[in-house]
Amino acid sequence: MRQTVATANNNELSSINNAPVYLPGLNGLRAIAALAVVVSHTTLALDEFGLDPNIFGADMEGKARGLDLAGNGVTIFFVLSGFLISFLLMKEKEIHPLKIKDFYIRRALRIWPLYYLYLALALLTAFLYHIPINREMIFPYVFMAANIPFILQMTLPFLSHYWSLGVEEQFYLFFPQLARLSNKRLLNTSLILIGFFLLLKVLCWFLQKKYGYEIPLATITVTRFHVMLMGVVAAILYYQENKLFLLVSTHKVTQALAWIGLIFIAMNRFHFASVIDGELVALIAVVLIMGQVTKRNPIINLENRVCDFIGKISYGIYVIHPLLIFYVAQVTGKLSSQTFINYLFVYTIILLATIVVAYLSYTYYEKPFLRWKQKFTTIKSAASMQRL
Repeated sequence: MRQTVATANNNELSSINNAPVYLPGLNGLRAIAALAVVVSHTTLALDEFGLDPNIFGADMEGKARGLDLAGNGVTIFFVLSGFLISFLLMKEKEIHPLKIKDFYIRRALRIWPLYYLYLALALLTAFLYHIPINREMIFPYVFMAANIPFILQMTLPFLSHYWSLGVEEQFYLFFPQLARLSNKRLLNTSLILIGFFLLLKVLCWFLQKKYGYEIPLATITVTRFHVMLMGVVAAILYYQENKLFLLVSTHKVTQALAWIGLIFIAMNRFHFASVIDGELVALIAVVLIMGQVTKRNPIINLENRVCDFIGKISYGIYVIHPLLIFYVAQVTGKLSSQTFINYLFVYTIILLATIVVAYLSYTYYEKPFLRWKQKFTTIKSAASMQRL
């Protein structure tokens, strides 16, 4: 009898483990954020093609301005990451205590292979084209601290975007220890930390305005752990089926306002108060996530083949695109005129090249590591395999 019960329990556990968690629409949000980053960085590099990089305007210093959606797209990535990883870890705690070692192995197998391959290619390209680099700044990139050169404005060629990967990896150094707490304590701790970081950001803003100290505010603005914690809080409330949270976040008006906000961000017209703009974007991301995963009044349904395809390879798109922009410019050279067709050609060829190379990377380079990663995974995610 005991053997029968034990066998039944093992079969039930195996069934749970083999049933991936499916959260619809998340790949669509990744697709939007990733493509916005590529378009923005292409815009900033238009002068390499003999085109005007100021087509979206210029900042107060006269420098070309990309899409605000690109910078805020990273915030969306952060919230998505905090949401999905937290949700999966809570599902894992239903089965057994968190295996912290397995968590770190999963992160390494997903992030490190492409991270270090691209890092090597970027450094090799700089060497081959005699592009000067600050060798002292290589070490932060090697040790997943790329946000440090970004804050100090000492980034290496083709690697300035690596700051976000550094922030994520630093966050996940300590987050598994928090995730071991009960869900209630995790929620309360996350809320306290969010409040602490917000107060710290306001203090840093005051120091900049009053005394001209720029580094503290730049540090907390770039290393935005509280944004990922907002995704954590959303995941806990969703997991607990909190009625008030679900009612407010999926209401038709809330969803409509979130999409309107995203449109204004895409048009470089989103600005309330610079000190909290990023946090407002994070709230928009939370609302959009809830609309997609619950299917309650999502306004725009991002669950389709195109979004799913681009979302699955979005990590590769994000990592690879700066080198592709550079090499496409080397091949095309300066274009003869600033016509609409030439602008369309540049954006199209870079987007297509990035998608193709990211797909090849995902299929032939990253997938073997992903298969290995599954050996250390209790709760699998069918919605996304690329950043987890």
